[in-house]
Amino acid sequence: MRSYSVMAALICVLGATLTGVADDKKSDKKWTCLDLQPKANQKLKEDFHDNAFPGNNLANLSQGEQTLEGVKFNIGEKLIQLTSTQESVAKMPEKVEGIKVDAKIAKLHILHATGWSAEDGAQIGEYTVNWEDGSSATIPIEYGKDVLDWWCTSESGTPSRSKVAWKGENEGAKTLNNTIRLYMTTWENPKPDKKVKSIDYSTTKKTPAAPFCVAITAEEK
Repeated sequence: MRSYSVMAALICVLGATLTGVADDKKSDKKWTCLDLQPKANQKLKEDFHDNAFPGNNLANLSQGEQTLEGVKFNIGEKLIQLTSTQESVAKMPEKVEGIKVDAKIAKLHILHATGWSAEDGAQIGEYTVNWEDGSSATIPIEYGKDVLDWWCTSESGTPSRSKVAWKGENEGAKTLNNTIRLYMTTWENPKPDKKVKSIDYSTTKKTPAAPFCVAITAEEK
């Protein structure tokens, strides 16, 4: 009787383990991490914003695949930094076009932030989703709703329609007793049965806020 109980327990454990593996594989298949590297222009390990603050970088953000707020992202060596009215990002582009998707997707999860601030509600940029049929839709980036300054203090608020997905620190931010963080915005595709061809990323260049994008993950249909 005892041997039967032991055997039954082993079968339950094995079954649970195999189920967990199957669930992991199933969840792995629902994410498509977009490759930003062909369009990227700022290394995580190099100081941002014309070296205004030595050590102001994302060197302590782990590269490679990782899960943030339940979403799998692939963090590359570089990110996409756009320009603003700030002189220290004047050499950065206003728009980056053709981030490849080529898939039917249900949602986009965007890991991003901005250098400097703007008035709450001000649009500082946008993502343009381009479907294969030639139609498109825009995802506005509004300060206070989608992102805030990546430098923050314990008293800084959080975006009203995004999540704080990652927190860290760097030597540049420490000079003013700040830490750093990144935000995750989730966009639901209104046309999930149509293939998305690409995404464009642009800044309004009307405020000091200089948006940057670290990673984008498509949640498959």
